[in-house]
Amino acid sequence: MTTIEKIATKTLEVLKERKIQPTPNEYNKEFCNVAKSQNEKIDDCNLFKELVSKLTPGEQTELKANNIQTFEELIGLLLKRVHIENVSTLASIIKQALSPSINIHLDEQLTNFSIKIGDSPELIFEEDIQKEMQKLLENRFTTDQNLLKEKTADIAKLVTLMGKHLKEAINNNQNSSSNVTNIKDELESIDLKDSSVSDLVDLQSKLINAASSIESEMNEVNKKLSTGEDHVKVLENKVNVLESQLIEAKKEAVIDHLTGLLTRRAYDTEIKMIDKNFERENIQYAIVFFDLDHFKSINDTYGHDGGDTVLKTFSKILKSQTRENDILARYGGEEFVATVEYKLRREVLQYLKRIKKIVNENTFNHKNKKIKVTFSAGVVLRNDHKDYESALQKADILLYEAKNGGRNKIILEDQTVI
Repeated sequence: MTTIEKIATKTLEVLKERKIQPTPNEYNKEFCNVAKSQNEKIDDCNLFKELVSKLTPGEQTELKANNIQTFEELIGLLLKRVHIENVSTLASIIKQALSPSINIHLDEQLTNFSIKIGDSPELIFEEDIQKEMQKLLENRFTTDQNLLKEKTADIAKLVTLMGKHLKEAINNNQNSSSNVTNIKDELESIDLKDSSVSDLVDLQSKLINAASSIESEMNEVNKKLSTGEDHVKVLENKVNVLESQLIEAKKEAVIDHLTGLLTRRAYDTEIKMIDKNFERENIQYAIVFFDLDHFKSINDTYGHDGGDTVLKTFSKILKSQTRENDILARYGGEEFVATVEYKLRREVLQYLKRIKKIVNENTFNHKNKKIKVTFSAGVVLRNDHKDYESALQKADILLYEAKNGGRNKIILEDQTVI
């Protein structure tokens, strides 16, 4: 009789002695206990231990509390886990909760974190990731609160100023009311039948003085309230300016003010997401480096205004031919970069040919002067390189090959020239 058969026989005997029905679940449980008592190592029993060791601390606690010893019982415990689809949804919600922030300096941190949990949503249950989420939330709340406090300081000054004026107005009004009340009491106490002309003249004088005092006080109140209104307008303008500056500051961090394209900083953030999509879902894309030919000569001939016109016009051409889901940025000076998704290589070639045709067949207009413009470009396909950095470097090298090879050329990595 084999070892397994001996353990099986012993298992049935033990179940019979304990008057336990030999169901598959009870049999499996007792089988491993018998094997352990006889110092026999059974693969199935060891496999159960391995699975238990991979459970979360909370699951292991529940396993011990419920005396779970078999695969069938373990299934019930595992079914309580959150489904992967729910985890992805939860990760998406967390990213949305973290992302909105008027503090632009958190953008890069949030992007890196979003990429991390986008690749592996289940990480949100890890303690280190949860601490990172908490830190990001705390940073977001703290910086936003500080910024709002700074921008609303003038409003606090306004409230204090208006409170002061209103208090003075109320006090003056109370004093005036008191004066009028005293005069009223004095009038009521006079018996006109027994009064002399001098008494009436004296009363008239008091009434005139009281009226003058009230008039003066009211003029002063009106003057202060008018001044307060002017302060309100000044402060309101300040708040509007600050709000505009805040919006502009965030916009300038993302959009190049001259061309309307992404800035290099914003491009560096966006390309991380594009490259992650390439690595995760194999979405192919090409990197294109554009550089305007003889741009210094254009600046020297037509001035910087002329150079700006050329940059803006070239940007508009790129925008008109580049799809919304692709990325387009001013990389620096007269240099531009585009990442173009494609399924077939010829789509990239057609895109490049369209841009070159438009630029070569037209002139750029500046103050009724026609400027002839050409450009050079270097192009690589991301899947030909181990990482984005090496692909970008190769595109830059090809661009300079095009410049050194006579300009007005687009060179691809396979030495195709357009």
